[in-house]
Amino acid sequence: MNYTVEQIKAMLVEAQDAAYKAADEHEQEYYPDNGWGACGFAWVNIFGIKGNTKLGRAMKAAGINKDYTGAYSIWNPSKYPTQNVSTLEAGAIAAAKVFKGYGFAKAYAGSRLD
Repeated sequence: MNYTVEQIKAMLVEAQDAAYKAADEHEQEYYPDNGWGACGFAWVNIFGIKGNTKLGRAMKAAGINKDYTGAYSIWNPSKYPTQNVSTLEAGAIAAAKVFKGYGFAKAYAGSRLD
């Protein structure tokens, strides 16, 4: 895969838009009366990209950095205004699907309770 910084930034915007939409739909379906579920966090990890490659450097230049696992990580891709872990996870799953659609086969959503 050879993507430019600009292409990766565009993918990130697309993933964040999909994540927000999915989080909002989840929130409206399962918590329509502003009810709260369990608090937590969600993210997307993209594994299998070495930092010293052209793609790795482009990811970093696009604002996607590696985390402690060695994956390129996007924290709370939906930026949805909630702490509800299931809502945030719905967004992360949608964002990971966008990256998988661009050939990042090892793009996975992750979450944890707070």
